[in-house]
Parts: sequence; structure tokens; C-alpha cells
Amino acid sequence: MNALAATNRNFRLAARLLGLDSKLEKSLLIPFREIKVECTIPQDDGTLATFVGFRVQHDNARGPMKGGIRYHPEIVEHDEVNALAQLMTWKTAVANIPYGGAKGGIGCDPGELSTSELERLTRVFTQKIHDLIGIHTDVPAPDMGTGPQTMAWILDEYSKFHGYSPAVVTGKPTDLGGSLGRDAATGRGVVFATEALLNDHGKAIPGQKFVIQGFGNVGSWAARLIHEKGGKIVAVSDVTGAIKNTNGIDIPNCDILIPAALGGIINRENANDIKAKFIIEAANHPTDPEADEILSKKGVVILPDIYANSGGVTVSYFEWVQNIQGFLWDEKKVNNELKTYMTKAFKDVPEP
Repeated sequence: MNALAATNRNFRLAARLLGLDSKLEKSLLIPFREIKVECTIPQDDGTLATFVGFRVQHDNARGPMKGGIRYHPEIVEHDEVNALAQLMTWKTAVANIPYGGAKGGIGCDPGELSTSELERLTRVFTQKIHDLIGIHTDVPAPDMGTGPQTMAWILDEYSKFHGYSPAVVTGKPTDLGGSLGRDAATGRGVVFATEALLNDHGKAIPGQKFVIQGFGNVGSWAARLIHEKGGKIVAVSDVTGAIKNTNGIDIPNCDILIPAALGGIINRENANDIKAKFIIEAANHPTDPEADEILSKKGVVILPDIYANSGGVTVSYFEWVQNIQGFLWDEKKVNNELKTYMTKAFKDVPEP
């Protein structure tokens, strides 16, 4: 089952629980707009290279559409982007921030491109979509394979057409209006979400054993903050391999598993091997529907991605607000507001 099919399936289950009529359900499944553009650039060796860019704008009923732009050679395609855009709609609603969902990206391997080639590619992509994004329309952010520098290029290119508009993207360098605390925001939000879940079960982070799958920005920040709070990181892994502690604890044998990399990493082939009591979905749709059912029958508590990893988009919202107001918050305020939003969102999420 691909990402879009899994997302649609989960939405239909939720729609039935909420008692939505079939017409509203169909309306919410169809994106507001889908954009596919050709991006041709001169490479450093003088030859031309062509890439395909996407932007799916899912829903704007609650405010401007919001979602990342990712650069990846394999997972930037129509269904994947469509599913992620839809997830952003639900995520921003769960986080109770005034946005709808969007997602985009370019099918490329950023590791194979030079910095100047990445800049040219980003600027061409922005030229193709600049009239479809905007401060009160669609606000991009970094995602896999992109970062603050990518957002700086988008801001600069967009501003050539529309004037200086720092609020058109979030996740920017702080010198260009980026928010303090944004780099750690998703990982910090994962920790706040974990604290809320454990507290609901009469537990706390100190002494709990954690395994973190994926050690990029989100996984590494979550590990650092969990360690600071007294949690025990018994194993971490990324695309290059894995390490575990000298006590020799088996990777599946932990209290809390945090998948923080790609989607579909927990599936029906490995779900029965997971011994964790809690799974915190720091990645987007890391657990496929079949695994969800297996784990549910085993009594594993899963904190879903649309809540667990909403810290990033929440602080992106804070950045957007700061840009519009022209007033920079200090990092303590950013972190305190994030904890407030994450804690309230947990209490607001109803159980079926």
C-alpha cells in the first residue's frame, strides 16, 4: 500500500468515527491544487539537466497552506507529495494553528549536486511557482534534503517578483527573519509529546529506555533532549548503520521506540518483532496500516505522526507570526509556547 492509499484509508476511518457525510469526505480527499513543473538548469560542466518539481496544495479552509519542500531522488512523486500535503492539513488542525496543508519538492539527489547547482535549481523552481505561494496563500518550509539555505534562496527569488517578504517561507536563517529554536523544534516537540503521553500513563522520561530509528535533525535533537531529561538511549540508527549501548540490549527490546526517518519503516514484516510498549511517530507515516493493526492487538500505544511531529510546523507558525509582526521572540519564549501548544493539543485529541 503506497503512502497516498494508506493516508486515504486512515482518513476514511477517521471520517467514519467523526460521522462525516460522504460528500464532505470526498471534498476533503481532493486537493485544492496540484502543480507539476519542469525545472531545467545548466550544470557546472555546461550541460543541461532537467528535474521535475511538485507542489500540492491540499486545503485552505483554516488559513494559508503550509508544508515542506523536500529534495529526494526517490520519494518526490505525485502520490507521496499528495499524501504528505493531506497529512499537513490534519497536522495543523490537531496542533490548532491557523493553516491548511501543502507539500512539495523536486525529484533530485541533493548529494550529487553542487551548491551552485542546488541554488539554480531552487531559483528555477521558485520562478515556476512564485505566483501560487505567498504570505497568506501557501508558506513553504524545509523538509528532507533542504534547509535554511534553501529557504533563503526561495525568499530571495520570490522577493524579486513580489518585494521583500520574509513571511513567505519559514525555517530561514535567523539573519533573514528565521525563528530562534526552529532547528530543534520538531525534535523538541517529539519530547514534549512523549512527556504528555507518558504522564497520561503514570510514567515519566527518567529511566525509560529509548530506541531512535533515524538520526537526522529530528532524531538527534530528540535523543539529546531525552538524555538531558534522564531517559536512557539504548540504540540509535540511520542510513549508514546502527549503534547500541555496551550492555548489549537488543534493539527491539525497549520501552519507547521513536521512528524518525522515512515512512513505512514499521510494516507487517517486522511489527511482531517490536517489543516496545510505546511508539512515538517522529517521522511522517512510519507505521503502515497492517503494522498498525498488529501492534494495536499487541497493546502497543502509538502516538500518531500528525501530533507527535507537529513541533516543527508549530514553531514555523511562530516564525510566520514574528515576521508579520516584525517582532522577534527570544528562544525561551519559543520553547515555552511550543510546550503549551503541544500539551494542549494532546489533551484535545479525542480517543475513538
